[in-house]
Amino acid sequence: MKIVRAKHQNEIFYGELIDDKVVRYEGSPLVVWESTEEIYELDEIELLAPVLPSKVVAVAKNYAKHAEEMGLPGYEYQADNPVFFIKPSTSVIGTGQNIIYPKIGQHVDHEAELALVISKVSKNISRENWTEHVLGLTAANDLSERVLQGKTGHFTRAKGFDTFCPLGPFIQTEFTNNPELNIKAFVNGELKQDGNSRDMIYSIGEILEFVTSIMTLLPGDVVMTGTPEGVSQVKPGDEIKIEIETLGTLINSVE
Repeated sequence: MKIVRAKHQNEIFYGELIDDKVVRYEGSPLVVWESTEEIYELDEIELLAPVLPSKVVAVAKNYAKHAEEMGLPGYEYQADNPVFFIKPSTSVIGTGQNIIYPKIGQHVDHEAELALVISKVSKNISRENWTEHVLGLTAANDLSERVLQGKTGHFTRAKGFDTFCPLGPFIQTEFTNNPELNIKAFVNGELKQDGNSRDMIYSIGEILEFVTSIMTLLPGDVVMTGTPEGVSQVKPGDEIKIEIETLGTLINSVE
């Protein structure tokens, strides 16, 4: 199932994307929901971020080649556990919405990422049973202001701006225990990133096991799993497309 969150005539609702139509549901896939007889064409509705998380947990440099391009050969400081940070809920936007370039921004990069949407209250997840805690997968863009991030890694300052976490266009509820999905990013039509989730340093199960040993994840929370190599600078006027196999295309412009 492909779950969307949409707006029609000032009403916001969840639905199921089937081909190029959306079947409206009442309720929420995170609690209880039920299909209706209302069906919309895509041009009749506005797709929103497919979920509104209480927090976004993002793993840093979970691909070796990305670590190398960021000046961290072998990613030695990663040590025995994933390094992660929090992006605020106010950074989340949906496909088609604009990324606002910060007034103090000097160098903003795109980062295409595979993201997970948590289905239930989750603490101390085992890496073997992580699929029981995930509603589905979606595409994400972890926008990052590199000057503010600095050499010491001020991740929250650099990555927490409003609009710096595009998600969508939908949540794919069909996935395997070890997803191997192509991840691509285009800027103004030019291919910049071309990787695969099989190359992650830490697997999804390892990430969720570690994160939930520290904090409880709530229904709707999002976990981002890192980005492949090829990140590049974006500027106002640029269009960014994130394409992940089976997860559709996330499109946002920078203003």
